[in-house]
Amino acid sequence: MRFKLLAIWLLLVAQSSFATAKIEHWQTAQGSRVYFVNTPALPMVDVRVAFDAGSARDGARLGLAALTSAMLENGAGDWDADEVARRFESVGATFANGVSKDMAWLSLRSLVEPALLDAALATYQTVLTKPRFAEDDFQREKSRALAGLKHREESPAAIASIAFQKALYHDHPYAHPEDGFVETVAGLQVADLKTFYQQYYVAANAVVVVVGDISRQQAEKIVATLMAGLSTGQKPQEIPVVEIPVKATKQQINFPSTQTHILMGMPGTYRKDPDYFALYVGNHILGGGSLVSKLFDEVREKRGLAYTASSQFAPLFRNGPFTIGLQTRNDQADKALSVTVATVEDFINNGPTEAELNAAKQNIVGGFAMRVDTNSKLLEYVTMIGIYQQPLDYLEVFQNKIQEVSLAQVKEVFKRRIKPEWMQTVMVGG
Repeated sequence: MRFKLLAIWLLLVAQSSFATAKIEHWQTAQGSRVYFVNTPALPMVDVRVAFDAGSARDGARLGLAALTSAMLENGAGDWDADEVARRFESVGATFANGVSKDMAWLSLRSLVEPALLDAALATYQTVLTKPRFAEDDFQREKSRALAGLKHREESPAAIASIAFQKALYHDHPYAHPEDGFVETVAGLQVADLKTFYQQYYVAANAVVVVVGDISRQQAEKIVATLMAGLSTGQKPQEIPVVEIPVKATKQQINFPSTQTHILMGMPGTYRKDPDYFALYVGNHILGGGSLVSKLFDEVREKRGLAYTASSQFAPLFRNGPFTIGLQTRNDQADKALSVTVATVEDFINNGPTEAELNAAKQNIVGGFAMRVDTNSKLLEYVTMIGIYQQPLDYLEVFQNKIQEVSLAQVKEVFKRRIKPEWMQTVMVGG
């Protein structure tokens, strides 16, 4: 019993330290923005270098950012992909990388024991600064990407998502999936990846996040070492403003499936949006609160039209998508869509009740500590803060911002920002 109580106490202490984590920030001489959080609960450190090099930077070569990112673990310096993996594994470190609309990133997790951390950082720095982009590795990775894209054509959910993005964003850089299309990826050459890397994977375009059981002095040394191997370069121009559709559209795409995938929405909020917290809380009531949301209750609980129905805002540098989604039997698709539309319109016109608002705020605030209770979760939040240049006290004031949202704010912002006559609808099914 004593050990059980001790374990619970240690967990609570760890969660408390994460929840009250202070973010330190500085900028390197090359222009890289650095964010550091000391978390002494575990003898580990997470390092992430993120660049404004997501799929919104693809230009006409759709899928370029994703393929460039994928190639980074396919050999660096004098090492092939197997040797890179072996070097990380030999010191118990893990490496990961990826790409989204707005960024590309490389992450390292390592124990803080000097010999292990130094070896892990040496490999990480080589992967970051000296990718090989060998032709044979490129052809293999390109073939793998093309196979994935062809397989994607068999997924009604993926088809719906692609059509939905296009309906919302038309020719904007957010209009295409991160991994591109078969025809665009097929035309990529290794020289395209090298050019993309040289333009965007530069120190002036980098955000470095360090979270773990190390000192500020150690963090500064790690960052200086990593950035020293990158050219200074410069930040790219800002992504264009999103043009909000002013006319509703509806697409029905035939697909040989027993279920119809339905997506409905419009460009929504962005990271620095002054309406963000009111939209966030309101959406929790509408469809973001899972089993306790209005959409779930109306579509699933009362009528059994779908296994689930939900809505979400995905804020980006510019207006990310506001998406309402559900999956239903083909013969119920029109009815399910009709109920969904009616539920959204009722929420926009009448808003939530005071009791629903209070329950939503309590739910969001009550669960917040669990969203930042590990190094990896904290790393994600601090990366978001760095990439989108949020206030350093974002984690500290988040709960207060939620509590400050009023019923009048939710009603006003949904009437002003979310309009049924601007909604884009995509239905994919039999």
